[in-house]
Amino acid sequence: MSTHQHSAESRPLEGLLVLDFSQFLAGPAAAMRLADLGAQVIKIERPEGGDICRQLYISNLGVEGDSTLFHSINRNKQGFAANLKNPDDVARVRKLIERADVMIENFRPGVMQKLGFDYPSVAALNSRIVYGTVTGYGPVGPWRGKPGQDLLAQSMSGLCWLSGDDGQTPVPMGLAVADLTASAHLVEGILACLVRRGVTNRGGRVEVSLMESILDLQFEVLTTHLNDGGQPAKRSAVANGHAYLGAPYGIYATGDGFLALAMGAVPRLGELLGCDALLDYTDPKSWFNQRDHIKGILRDHLKTQSTAHWLGILEPADIWCAEVMDWAKLRETEGYQALDMEQTVYCPGGTPMPTLRCPIRIDGQIYKSSKGAPAIGQHNEAIRQAFEL
Repeated sequence: MSTHQHSAESRPLEGLLVLDFSQFLAGPAAAMRLADLGAQVIKIERPEGGDICRQLYISNLGVEGDSTLFHSINRNKQGFAANLKNPDDVARVRKLIERADVMIENFRPGVMQKLGFDYPSVAALNSRIVYGTVTGYGPVGPWRGKPGQDLLAQSMSGLCWLSGDDGQTPVPMGLAVADLTASAHLVEGILACLVRRGVTNRGGRVEVSLMESILDLQFEVLTTHLNDGGQPAKRSAVANGHAYLGAPYGIYATGDGFLALAMGAVPRLGELLGCDALLDYTDPKSWFNQRDHIKGILRDHLKTQSTAHWLGILEPADIWCAEVMDWAKLRETEGYQALDMEQTVYCPGGTPMPTLRCPIRIDGQIYKSSKGAPAIGQHNEAIRQAFEL
C-alpha cells in the first residue's frame, strides 16, 4: 500500500452513489474514474453474460474468465446483476435509481426508452440525478444509429490523416482514443452538473458522443483548417510528428535507437549537432516551406551517433528533445518509478492483477484501491441489504 494513499473517506466524491449501466469502454471508464475519486459505483449487468466487454479480448489475455480489458476499466466497482425485462429486478433497480446521484448508460439511442429508463422516466423518479449518456454520433442526424465503435469514429473524423508520413495510407491511433476522450468529457460534464446541483438542487442530463469528442480532440488543427481556406492536412514525408508544424518536429532514428525533437530553431540545432547543412535555414518560414528537405538532412545526420550522444549535447542546451522509449525501458527509469503509477488489484477469486492508478492528485495525494472488477452479481446480496431492495 502506498504511503501516499488516503482512506476512501477523504476522497472528494465520497458519499455519492453512481449506477453504471454502460458496457465496453467509454461509459465504464468514466464510472471507474468517479470510483477512483471516492464514489460508490454499482455496475449493473445482465445476469447472463454481463457486460459484453467481459469477452472482448486484447491479445487473448484473460483473468478469471474475463478479458483483461474488462478488468482494467471496471476495477473499484460493486457488481449487481439485474434483468431489466423482469418486473422484480426492475423494481429493485428503480429503488436504486431513487437513491442514486449519477447514472451512466451508453446503449444505442432508443434502447433505454424501451426499457423505461430514459432520462425523463429516471428524472421523474429522482429529480436530483445526473444522467450521463454516451453515443457514437450524437442523438440526432442520419448517423445516430451507426455503431459507436472507436476505429470507425476515428476513421470518419479526419484524425487518421494526421499520423504517419505523407504518401502513407491513413493511420489510426493505436489506442481507443475516441472512447477514452469521450469518457473524460463525460466525467467533466457529470462533475459540472453535480456542482450546479449543489446550488440548485436539480440534476441534469450529460450527453457526449465519440464523434463530438474526437472532433474536440482535434480542435487546434481543425480551427486552422477553418481559417486557412480549408487546406487539407499535409503530413511531412519525413519523420512526421504533426501535420501543422515545421521542421524539426518529429521522431528520428539514431545510431542505436530513436530521438524525438520538438519545436526549435533549425540553425541552432545545426550548430549544436555539428551539421553545417542546417546553418543556412535562418528564415523560420523555411522550416515549414522546406520542412521535408530539412528533416531529411537531420535524418541522415542523426543516424551517425547514439541517442545518448545527442541527448548529452541537446539537453544541456535546453533543446526540447527526448529518447523514444518502449514500456520496458520506461518502467526501468527513475522518472517513471517516482510517479508511483502502478498498483495491484485483486479479482473476485483472489488473482492479483497489476494495472495503473488514477492519474489525478488532490491535495498532494494519489489514489489507489486494491479492489478489482466485480464478478456478475457479486454484490447483489450486500446491495439488497444496504438499500433494502
